[in-house]
Parts: sequence; C-alpha cells; structure tokens
Amino acid sequence: MAADDGDAATSSSSSPLLSKPSTSALDSPRRSSDPESDPTQFLQISYNFGPRPFKDVAFLLLFDLFVFSTFGFGVFSVFHRNTDYGDSSSFSYDLASTSCVKVSTFTSFSNSYWSDPVFEKDLIWTLVVTLILSAPFCFVVLLLLKHYTKQIVYACLPLFVLFPIFFNVYWFVACTLSSSCSDALPLAYRVLVLVFVFLVIAIIVWIIVANWHRIELTIQIIGVASDALSKNLKLFVVLPLLILGLVVYYAPVVVFLVFARFNGEFVPREVDGDEYVCEWKEDSWVPAYYALAIITMLWSLAVMVEMQVYVISGAIAQWYFSKEDSMPKKCIRSSLRNAFGQSFGTICLSGILVGVVRVVRAIVDNAREENPQGIVNFALRCCANALLGAFDYLNKFTINFAAITGESYCTSAKMTYELLRRNLLSAVFVETVSTRILTGIVFVLSAAYAVATWAVLRGVSSLGVDSYLVAILAWLLLTVVLAFFVHVLDNVIDTIYVCYAIDRDKGDVCKQEVHEVYVHLPISRSTRSALSPNALNA
Repeated sequence: MAADDGDAATSSSSSPLLSKPSTSALDSPRRSSDPESDPTQFLQISYNFGPRPFKDVAFLLLFDLFVFSTFGFGVFSVFHRNTDYGDSSSFSYDLASTSCVKVSTFTSFSNSYWSDPVFEKDLIWTLVVTLILSAPFCFVVLLLLKHYTKQIVYACLPLFVLFPIFFNVYWFVACTLSSSCSDALPLAYRVLVLVFVFLVIAIIVWIIVANWHRIELTIQIIGVASDALSKNLKLFVVLPLLILGLVVYYAPVVVFLVFARFNGEFVPREVDGDEYVCEWKEDSWVPAYYALAIITMLWSLAVMVEMQVYVISGAIAQWYFSKEDSMPKKCIRSSLRNAFGQSFGTICLSGILVGVVRVVRAIVDNAREENPQGIVNFALRCCANALLGAFDYLNKFTINFAAITGESYCTSAKMTYELLRRNLLSAVFVETVSTRILTGIVFVLSAAYAVATWAVLRGVSSLGVDSYLVAILAWLLLTVVLAFFVHVLDNVIDTIYVCYAIDRDKGDVCKQEVHEVYVHLPISRSTRSALSPNALNA
C-alpha cells in the first residue's frame, strides 16, 4: 500500500491538472467511494497556469483543411471566372457550330433609387449615436449591477409588466385613431392582437411569481458576477475585436461566393422545335464549393462563439484562483494564447458539435411546425429531443472546464459531469433565473432608450410617423449590444459556478464572497441517490 501511495503521489505531481493537496481534501470521506469507479474523477482540479499540451489536434487540422480549401478554391474561382456572365443578350445560337457564340452588342444600364434624404440622415445619425453611447451605457449598467444589484432588479421587475402593457395599449389606441392603420387592420384583428399580447404579459407575470423565491439568490449571483467582470474590463475590448476579426475573415469568403457564380458558360437550350436560346450553366464544381464555403462559415461562427466563452472562462478563472494581492497580469492575453494555440482543436470540436446540434434542433422544430402525422415521426422527434437535451446537459460547462484545465473536449465533458455529480450540483440551475432577469433588464433599458429617442426625434426632426421606425431600429441596435453584454455576464456566472464546484471538491475557499452566495444553491436531487451517504456530509 505504501508503494501504491508513492506511485499515486508521483503521478499526481506530474499532472498539470493537479494542485497541491490540502489536508481537508485528503481527509474527505469521498475518498472511500467505490474503488471500481474511475480513479481520475477524484483528482484535485485547479487552474493550469503552466504549459499546456495540444489537444484535439485532429479537429484543428480538419478545420484548417476546410478553411484552406475554401480560400484556395475561392482564389481559383476569381481567376477562372467567365467575364461574360450576366450578358446573355451578347450570345446567340449558331447553327453551324451548334453552340452559343458571342455577338457585338452594346447595352446600358440605368437603375437609380432615391429615398427620403431627411429620413436617411436622421436614421444614420440616430444609429451612430446609439452605437457610440452603447459602450458607456454597458459600463454604467455593469457598475449599477455591481453596487446596486438589488435596487436595479426590484426597480425593473414591475417594468417587466408595465412597459408591455403601455406599449400594447398605446399601439391599439394609436392604430384606432389613425384612419390608414384602422383601414389596413380591422377592429377584430386589432382586438385579437391586443388580447394575445395581454396573454403573453400574463405568462410573464406567472414566471415572475413562480420564481419569486429565487430572486434574492439570483440577485446575489448577478452581483458576484458583475464584480468579477469589473475586474476584467479588457474583455469588452477583446471580445468585440474577435467579432470584428470574424467579419474581416468573412469578407473574402463572400467575395469568393460571388465570383464562384461567374464560373460557367452559355449553353444552348431547345425551347420550341428548332428554336434555341442561350442560357447560363454553372460549372459542376460550383454547388459543391457553395456547400463547402457555407459549412466553413457556419463552423467559423460557432468557433468564434466558443472562443469567446473560452477567453471569458480563462480570464475569470485566473481571477478566481488568485489571491487578492496577487492578481495575475496579462490573464486575458494568456487565455487568448491558449485559445489560439493548444486548445484551438478543442474549440473547433466544440464549435462543430454545437453547430450540428443547432441544425438538428432547427430541423426538429421545423418538422414540429409542419405537424407531420404518424407514430414514427413522433418517436423520431422524441428521440431527437432526448439526444439534444443530453448533449446540452453534458456540453453546458465543457468549454469553461477546458479553459481552466487545458484538457481535451471529451475529457472536460466527463470530468465536469463527475465534478458536479460528486458535489451534488446541478448543470442547469444557474441559467434558469439569472438569464431571464438580465433579459428583462435589457428590455426595460432599451425600451426606455427607444422612448427617449422617439421624443427627441419628435422635437427636433420633421420625420413624423417615420420617427417610430427610427426609434424601433435604435431599440433593436441597443438591444443587440446589451444582449451581448448579458451573454458575457452569463458566461461569467457559469465560470464562477465551475470554479466554486472545484473549490468545493477540494475543500478549499479561494473567494469567500463567492462561497457565501453559491453555498445557497439547491442540491441536485437527480444525483443524490447515486452517491454514498458520506458524500452528503462532505
């Protein structure tokens, strides 16, 4: 036994996932669990500050193959294009050669569209001002959530209901008083829409009442996450730059897709007896290239989203596992280096899995809307929903865990599941209430901004009814920006949740203020029966 203990200690010291064992963790009664279970599930996990090995290299190479193939065939399509594309009037059928030949013709094109210059000017300025103000707006919202979380949440909760009621009654009255609107939408339809919106509002009220007992805990979770995010404000520079990089990356691919259509030739087609017309026929490889480019673009989008989660998780985890007086420098830079380096294959694998699941879910939802009959279709939908639910459960914190430990995707998924199961924590609780409250706050703030924008436009502009459209577009733009802020904050909450689980697994406390909040999370009853009685006392 002593030799076995020595070997275990040697292997533990060589693993990059292991931290220095603490007395409380070694004396934990969980060590006496079933010896036939996987012994690696009880290793003490911590943030891997050291060098990390490359993981999931096969998917890194596969992603690179897709990207290089897309760009390679795209460059070929540019140089191999047919400059006569779109000029079918210059070709006619030649009986001698039984083919389409080019004839000399001159064509001119004149297509101009002029819209209202006042509307364009006010719309552009409104959107530009909204985009400029969105950055300080997000910063102010973060500070308010950090210092006055309770006040902000309780102030916005009534507005979750009052704002929809106001807008519902306002549009109904305005449409009734407007002759053009009332003629286009009869009274019966207006009443039907009015009642439907009130039913939606009633559902919102029911959701608030049903989750009222979780409001206080959710407020504390949002406050802790806002404090952690305020310590990593550079994320609001890095994450938009990743989106900008994706847009720049997309630009040549879109150009290649346009030029790919120019690859082909005019061929004759018999229309009536001996009459022939010349029509454009694409080369046989063009549809395949479209499929390749679209798959690459979708995969790249999913990779960018997962990379954002990885960078957020890495930065927040370094803040969590560091002492207050020794905050690591360049933590975001190290997370970016790991994301684009050793863990890029893991991010690619996660991206393609998430992309496939979303496509399958879209297909299932579309099939449900079409309402196909038959027991077979019903069984297939049930199986698909069960598989998608299982994937969401296992994938929930996988990238967060991979950013912390540097492990591969499959290992991270397995260890995350075991980590939460051992500590009786749920993989879905933290997203149920906090995301809804943050979404409601986004709606309230963006709606208030839209009302203020409409009032300013009515006072300084002569747009008239068009001011409603400009205000709605400003509301949509601010909603998108604030939704991105909520997306970041949600990932911070998830990362802190994983870090708290790691702390609890080791019997350690790295951030006391986090433990004071997350200790009140409910125990996962689904895994309680799978653990020994000693685990409940750990």
